[in-house]
Amino acid sequence: MPETAVLLTYLAVLVGFVFFPGPAVLLTLGRATTSGIRAGIATSLGIGFGDLIHTLLAVVGVSALVMASANAFLVVKLLGAGYLIYIGLRSIFDRTSGLDRPDLPLITPGKAFRQACLTEVLNPKSAMFFLAFLPQFVRPEQGSVALQLLVLGLLFVLVGTAATMIVAVGAGAIRNTLGQSQLIQRWQGRVVGGLYCVLGLRLAFQQR
Repeated sequence: MPETAVLLTYLAVLVGFVFFPGPAVLLTLGRATTSGIRAGIATSLGIGFGDLIHTLLAVVGVSALVMASANAFLVVKLLGAGYLIYIGLRSIFDRTSGLDRPDLPLITPGKAFRQACLTEVLNPKSAMFFLAFLPQFVRPEQGSVALQLLVLGLLFVLVGTAATMIVAVGAGAIRNTLGQSQLIQRWQGRVVGGLYCVLGLRLAFQQR
């Protein structure tokens, strides 16, 4: 187990990291504002589940294998970027809106969870984070390295999920307060779709 001083330092850095407006926060914000609190929370949980997979991969060394291979990195990177851009284009060109079909949400919580999980799993930047960040807080003299990595990764998942849930609830509440504004409904799909596309392009051009 990591020692107390190391854990406190790690948590301090982690809290600052998870509340920074990165892809996880932006994706959760986008889902919550367009489809409500439940979809935002589902997105938060999907991202957390994806990070849990990255944690397990880091523990068993699979992430290291991916990052060591330029071809494997390129494949994962392009898959993740392509999926983000696909979601973005669907949001931009989808002509179904809450105004036309008030009984049909833009996305269900189940679909939001699956999309967020797959997006996070296919994001090589997340794999790089777990490989580059977690080992800095591992002390071999404190016991099993694998166990320390697992503890640090689980803390990351818990803190990160809590942060994105706060974002989801806050953004969803704002959405409910704004109500059924025609102007907002007309542009929210385009704005969020553009956000997905930007994140996808950013990921595609991420340097190894």
